[in-house]
Amino acid sequence: MTRILLIGQDGQVGQELQKTLAPLGEVMSVGRSQLDLSAPEQIQRLIQQVTPRLIVNAAAYTAVDKAESEPALAHAVNAVAPEQMAKSAQALGAALIHISTDYVFDGSQSSPYLETDPTHPLGVYGESKLAGETAVQQVHAAYPDLQYAILRTAWVYGAGGKGNFAKTMLRVGAERPELRVVSDQIGTPTSASEIARAIAALAEQFLQPTRPENLSGLYHFTNSGAASWYDFAVAIIEEARALDWPLAVQQITPITTAEYPTPTRRPAYSVLSNQKIQTILQAPPPQWRQSLRQVIRELYSQKS
Repeated sequence: MTRILLIGQDGQVGQELQKTLAPLGEVMSVGRSQLDLSAPEQIQRLIQQVTPRLIVNAAAYTAVDKAESEPALAHAVNAVAPEQMAKSAQALGAALIHISTDYVFDGSQSSPYLETDPTHPLGVYGESKLAGETAVQQVHAAYPDLQYAILRTAWVYGAGGKGNFAKTMLRVGAERPELRVVSDQIGTPTSASEIARAIAALAEQFLQPTRPENLSGLYHFTNSGAASWYDFAVAIIEEARALDWPLAVQQITPITTAEYPTPTRRPAYSVLSNQKIQTILQAPPPQWRQSLRQVIRELYSQKS
């Protein structure tokens, strides 16, 4: 049976991937307790032991602000680890799917970013993720037989995992009468389950006996549409209210980025174009509000 190695089983995307990858083969999943991503020799040893046909890396150092004070750890997990995965995959003749981020861009555009647009990260997190992309691409350049896909996504949230913006808004919205949310950063809220479905579609292509030509490369994937964090917060509370979620919040106030300073600058605009990946998915991703409704319902069922 085809063996798939999923790295990062505990995260919100990793939890969803365990479901979407299951029909494609035998999924071997590992999380932080089984694998130290800052130790390349552990990664190499694990991949040699599992001998997968496909490696899916859903793990990352994602503490955007904390990365500013932990650049070495962020680089080890987000750059060195995927490089080792790529080298080990190539040695086995396996394919690699690696998740990256919209934070490789600086947000200076006003139209959706294409895969070919110039990158310019604003902080350590984005720099480390871009370094991971480059490392995988360099392994492919040295060994063109390596089959790989890098999937950039954005504003990820879901019913699983420890925490995300949706869960935070619901928690704080149950405690406070007012929420103050940034309204001048624009992106696309993206459901972890939709990312997992997109990765499964890529994985299915990589696992075919004869892989399509030019499959390897860089892809963007998010839900459809765009929103500010303020728009996202309003929608979260509206969807929760529709289910009679007990909430204290009476007002959501839009604020500027300047009114909510953070250690890391965020891109003001980071909408990604889904045009390229649609040739594989054969359908546009669901609109972000549609996916949000499903996630809020799932969170409500967990709560009930």
